[in-house]
Order: sequence, then structure tokens, then C-alpha cells
Amino acid sequence: MMDIPKDPMMLFSYMNMKLRDTYASLDDLCDDMQLDKEELTDKLRTVGFEYSVEHNKFW
Repeated sequence: MMDIPKDPMMLFSYMNMKLRDTYASLDDLCDDMQLDKEELTDKLRTVGFEYSVEHNKFW
């Protein structure tokens, strides 16, 4: 697993940057970075962010 920010707000920013600049979808990001998609989305959901497939970002 890649080293990603632990702080939820930093994680939010980091994931959106990666989605914007590098990955076409959250699935692509999780596969490439070897991240558990459910764990990632749950962590961001706890601070109020949901993933939008249409916009390919958390908000």
C-alpha cells in the first residue's frame, strides 16, 4: 500500500488531486495504489465527503 495522508482533510485533497491529474476513476486509483476502496470511502465519509462517479472526485 502506498503512503497516503492519515488526516482526513489532507486525504481528501490528495485523493482529488490524484483523481484529477492521474486517474479516470476511483477504481483505477485504488487498483493502482493498492488501496481498499471501501476503507478509503468510509474514512472520507466520516468527515462528510462522498465520491461522485460523474465528477470523478470527492465532495
